[in-house]
Amino acid sequence: MGEQRLGDIIDDHCVKCRRITNHSIVSIVNGEAAKVRCRTCYHDHDYRHEQPPPSKKELKKAEADAQEAAQAMQAETPPDGHAAAQIRKKVKSEHA
Repeated sequence: MGEQRLGDIIDDHCVKCRRITNHSIVSIVNGEAAKVRCRTCYHDHDYRHEQPPPSKKELKKAEADAQEAAQAMQAETPPDGHAAAQIRKKVKSEHA
């Protein structure tokens, strides 16, 4: 495909129509479409590369996974006081 220009028609996922529809390019950044306007409902939005936004269910699952990972990382790391004591011992042994 050639270089994109303002007014060109491209396909994208419209958040209002909730489906992939024809869109007109409204703004271009670095030679790529940044904002588009749905030619069905005339809603302006960021260009989504034909990808629908994640559902609320997917967002909750991702948040739960992130919390689980954070708890696992916290359980693996030793308490700060213990780590600091080990560093002090190491520094003392190197200077002695």
